[in-house]
Amino acid sequence: MRITHVSALAAAFLALGTATAAAEPNAADSPRQAIARAYLDALVSHDASAVPFAPDATRVEVGLRTGYSGPQLSADLENGLQYRVIQGIRDLTMSESGDTVTTHYLLDSGVAGIRLTTVEITETFVIPVDSIQTIEATITPVL
Repeated sequence: MRITHVSALAAAFLALGTATAAAEPNAADSPRQAIARAYLDALVSHDASAVPFAPDATRVEVGLRTGYSGPQLSADLENGLQYRVIQGIRDLTMSESGDTVTTHYLLDSGVAGIRLTTVEITETFVIPVDSIQTIEATITPVL
């Protein structure tokens, strides 16, 4: 009985791949902003095919390194359980300076379509040419 309960919970957890869109494409985006937006879309859709990562791309979240390579970051976006709870992204703002794009947004997460929490995220992307080299994320709970 316990195994069935855990399996049902796991199935509900994994079914969250049908979340709302992250950020509508914006014709006003610069090429670097469009790359950052593709990453945000992949957070919600779990489809990283449109996200160009440098082979040696890295990600640091709240001071902890969570990404070690482009292939690993792509695989995490597509298959990582840590992203399955994401229900949507809203109130997105973006700014750009040189090869750096900074995004600021609210991220809603939950289970089985029920929102459990919202966090405020600022992510800084370094995009030297046409692929993401580094991502630094700060996460703040929204009270």
